[in-house]
Amino acid sequence: MTKKLWGTRFSKKTNALADKFTSSIAFDKRLAKYDCLGSIAHAKMLSKQKIIPAKDAKLIINGLNAILKELKNGKFKFDLKAEDIHSNIQDVLFKKIGKAAFRLHTARSRNDQIALDIKMYVKEEIDNLSDLIVELQKAILKLAERNSRVIIPGYTHLQVAQCVLLAHHLLSYIEGLERDKSRLFDAKARADLMPLGACAFSGTGLNIDRNYVAKELGFKSATANSIDSVSDRDFVIEVLAALAILSVHLSRMAEDLILWSTKEFSFIDIDFSFCTGSSIMPHKKNPDILELIRGSVGKVQGNLSNILMLMKGLPSSYNRDMQLDKPPLFEAVDTVRDVLEIFVALFGNIVIEKEAIASRLADESLFSVDIVEYLIKKGISYREAHDIVGRMVRDCLDKGKKISDLSDKELKGYSQKLQPDVKKILNAWASVDLKNSLGGTSPKLVARQIESWSKKINA
Repeated sequence: MTKKLWGTRFSKKTNALADKFTSSIAFDKRLAKYDCLGSIAHAKMLSKQKIIPAKDAKLIINGLNAILKELKNGKFKFDLKAEDIHSNIQDVLFKKIGKAAFRLHTARSRNDQIALDIKMYVKEEIDNLSDLIVELQKAILKLAERNSRVIIPGYTHLQVAQCVLLAHHLLSYIEGLERDKSRLFDAKARADLMPLGACAFSGTGLNIDRNYVAKELGFKSATANSIDSVSDRDFVIEVLAALAILSVHLSRMAEDLILWSTKEFSFIDIDFSFCTGSSIMPHKKNPDILELIRGSVGKVQGNLSNILMLMKGLPSSYNRDMQLDKPPLFEAVDTVRDVLEIFVALFGNIVIEKEAIASRLADESLFSVDIVEYLIKKGISYREAHDIVGRMVRDCLDKGKKISDLSDKELKGYSQKLQPDVKKILNAWASVDLKNSLGGTSPKLVARQIESWSKKINA
């Protein structure tokens, strides 16, 4: 078993149950790479500042690089009885290079060491997740481009509302994902402060160069306050908050696709490779993958709550409770990564059921707002126009009749402003063409948005 870094002061061994309960190696082993990289930069600094001999620093760096190589090729053997990843690596380093390894922990504590490791992990994972978000945006954009001439009935309150271009709806997903990406980058910027050298919480009397370490590790700068350096987990909370919002978007996208794939909607067909069947009903083709996405992202909301509850009652500086910040962070990152990867593949295999969609566009209730705006353009107030169209809907659409079948005389019975040309707007293409305000669903505006996103995403 790896020797405890603090064991000398204790007159007896800790209870086996205590060892098991306090060990974090089972989950913080994920941070091994960052622990080595941070230690290499730290050793370089200690040598540069002549705090440790250059020959020992060289041995330390070579030993850590050897461990990094083993981690990369999967040959490193984690000691699951170790207290944490720091102890495990320290022990392996000692076995490789001898007593020189004892100099590595000079001018640092596990308190600032773990803060560094998590920040390095967060920064890299934000880049990885952002790349996946871009891949998903590209997949959605391709689907929008391939179906730029498809109009669907849009919904509010899950009730038929107005006509929109399918591409316009798909672009709304891209907008939300762009905000998600922006939030992640904002969180990364605030995590880009290097905490190593804060030591336990008060700094050190040794002549260290924290800015050198920050530069070596690619941080913008070193943290300014040693207590805050080991106390801060805002960056974990902020990343989890960004992932929680992203997961909401992913869940709502999944819900749209689930609804659209039902017989009641029949807007899309999801590839068999992303569906499952029923053990009792041979005809079933279930969107289980999307349902699991919708369900699994709920874990991310719980992960955020977990850390907020963990941190809310802690006094300043480091507390051992903070050991438990990592499992929720890791689970959230893993969950979101998995969902993004599935969505990228799934969107590339969606078939749009154009004929089924077209059959739904004969519902003239889709054009009620267009008639209201037609009357407004004739000088009628909004309130009066709304009432006029409301009566038409009550008399016609609610009784299964079409407004387009009304005679000129019947039209004028509702308003003298209703001319025969109003019937020209009672079709899907006329309806979307009219929505030409900034951000609207008119084909010209949507085409510009597709072009704009294509340039931005592929830049």
